[in-house]
Amino acid sequence: MINYGLKNRVALITGANNPQGIGANTAFAFAREGAKLVLVYKKIFRPFDKNKITKNGIDKYYAANEGNADIVENKLKEMHADYIVLESDISNENAVKEIYSAIMERYGRIDILVNNAAADDENGFDTIEKITQTVIDDTFAVNVRGSILMTREFVKNRRDYGRIINISTDAAQIFAGQITYGASKATLEALTRSIALEVAKYGITVNCVAPGPTQTGWIDSDLEKSVVPLIPMGKLIQPEDIAETILFLTSEQARMITGQVIKVSGGHAL
Repeated sequence: MINYGLKNRVALITGANNPQGIGANTAFAFAREGAKLVLVYKKIFRPFDKNKITKNGIDKYYAANEGNADIVENKLKEMHADYIVLESDISNENAVKEIYSAIMERYGRIDILVNNAAADDENGFDTIEKITQTVIDDTFAVNVRGSILMTREFVKNRRDYGRIINISTDAAQIFAGQITYGASKATLEALTRSIALEVAKYGITVNCVAPGPTQTGWIDSDLEKSVVPLIPMGKLIQPEDIAETILFLTSEQARMITGQVIKVSGGHAL
């Protein structure tokens, strides 16, 4: 078994209230390794059919993102993890500062940042013909501004260890139909490389994980049938696949890997 050297490291993960999500499963992976956790989330309210939330699909996904982190917390309690959960808005500069104040008060240090929280448009307005200023502003506020603010405060509060992981998407460079979301993630990939060069002098690594179609609760059986043939490995990516990659990139073993965008996509969108 690999010893990632993460015991008692303090890891901050955004977007962590969906029990099937990448954020939550990354938290479980860190807890397994003995890391201390700070989970941040914001409820996202979208209409959904309560009669359909027991099966994978958009209704289940929307319901999960509207909820708090209780289910995630319960599992962390079962794992005897050391953690705190904060409901906050990372697109707000003052809120970000409050997040880090709470971390320093509780743990006195921060070692790892996973910028997982993301916003997108669910109403079909993310095409060049339908795009609105609101969609542009709301998407970039979280995916870009929020990630930058979280990273800035991480660097300010650094100690003797630093790992930053940004979460993109494997289609970031060409994402017709979701142009603002794709553009925001492509921006995050560019930021990954630039910031990696700026903070290397502090011993901080900055990398980006770009998931392919990942079953975080939103892919129903019909969509799965149409998506899987596009994945050379022949199956959906699971949130655990992303979590294990993040775990490695934040470990001692990955100390010389920085400025990289790593697709975990089963060969999709290469």
